[in-house]
Amino acid sequence: MAADPFDAGAGSILRQPKAVWATAGASVVAFMGIGLVDPILPSIAQGLNATPSQVSLLFTSYFLITAFAMLVTGFVSSRIGGRRTLLLGLALVVVFAALAGTSGSVAELVGFRAGWGLGNALFVSTALAVIVGAAAGGSAAAILLYESALGLGMACGPLLGAVLGDASWRYPFFGTAFLMAVGFLCVAAFLREQPKPARRTSLLDPVRALGHGGLASAAVSAFFYNYTFFTVLAFTPFVLDMTPYKSGAVFFGWGVLLAVFSVIVAPRMQERFGSLKVLGGSLVLLAADVLVLGFGDHTTAIVCTVLSGAFIGVNNTVYTELALGVSDAPRPVASAGYNFVRWFAAAAAPYFAPKIEEWTDMRVPFVVAGATALLGALVVLVRRRSLTHEAEELQPRHAAEDGVAVFAN
Repeated sequence: MAADPFDAGAGSILRQPKAVWATAGASVVAFMGIGLVDPILPSIAQGLNATPSQVSLLFTSYFLITAFAMLVTGFVSSRIGGRRTLLLGLALVVVFAALAGTSGSVAELVGFRAGWGLGNALFVSTALAVIVGAAAGGSAAAILLYESALGLGMACGPLLGAVLGDASWRYPFFGTAFLMAVGFLCVAAFLREQPKPARRTSLLDPVRALGHGGLASAAVSAFFYNYTFFTVLAFTPFVLDMTPYKSGAVFFGWGVLLAVFSVIVAPRMQERFGSLKVLGGSLVLLAADVLVLGFGDHTTAIVCTVLSGAFIGVNNTVYTELALGVSDAPRPVASAGYNFVRWFAAAAAPYFAPKIEEWTDMRVPFVVAGATALLGALVVLVRRRSLTHEAEELQPRHAAEDGVAVFAN
């Protein structure tokens, strides 16, 4: 029988060195930054006299930089070490999050979010490897701790945005800068430098890895899926048109389902049905969910927004494991190439969804989002042979070898 990672023994997730808790705590705040602006998008638009499509560029700049940063993070961390990479990422987030709170225009805010995205990419792409290297009790407890930090951050980000944003849309940015500064001090104080990898990663290694058919198929499918994901995350707040508190509560529920289904439900479903069947089915259900979201009434839209977190949580877990195990490339390299492709959709959706709504009506962006989810499922179906290699034999421990894997979530 497998050991319970929550057991109070020496291998417990709860009995970890201070360095692990410092890094995990900073990871929570880092992932909070993704959903932080959700509840305050309408407030930012009002405060800066901006349109929804202009404000949605906060996501576009953030994830566009993140996509390119995937080619850089391995290059940097393999040369300066994990600890220094973490501290560099944290420092950039502190600076640019604070600057974002001082913005006098949408253009300034979008630019500062881009710098924030670079810092966040450097941090979260390295944090898992650092936690695994410093954790007690093996990789299983470390990965569960990191996944829990991810889910907690995604769930609490909208709440922080709502609570602070109710007073002013600027306060969530200052709050994030403060929390990340605390994380910087904790990591600097408690985390020792870990050994550098034997081989340095080049900037082109992730691109070369995409020459593998299975990895390329996973990346293309995830690209379509991410368009759907970030249509929900970045465009739905304008559809709901609620106060920051109410919008934050909706996306908190969304984040809780994302965390539960990512950490608990998805692995059990994979064990029973297989990764590809679970992924294909979840993508089809997500497509149906966003279509109902777009065509339903306000209450239906709220329910479907929360429910989408379940499908997104399942998809995140399966895609991450596929990216790690489908090719024979080193896992940090394979994951960097995969993320490089898929994050472009995260940059595109927040920009195009409001534009499509301006050109047509409120429902059409969700029709497009439903279609992209189905395209993701179609790629899985057509390319299932390429994706089958190792897909059904993946174990969560594979993620321990990857410095950027869980950022795929």
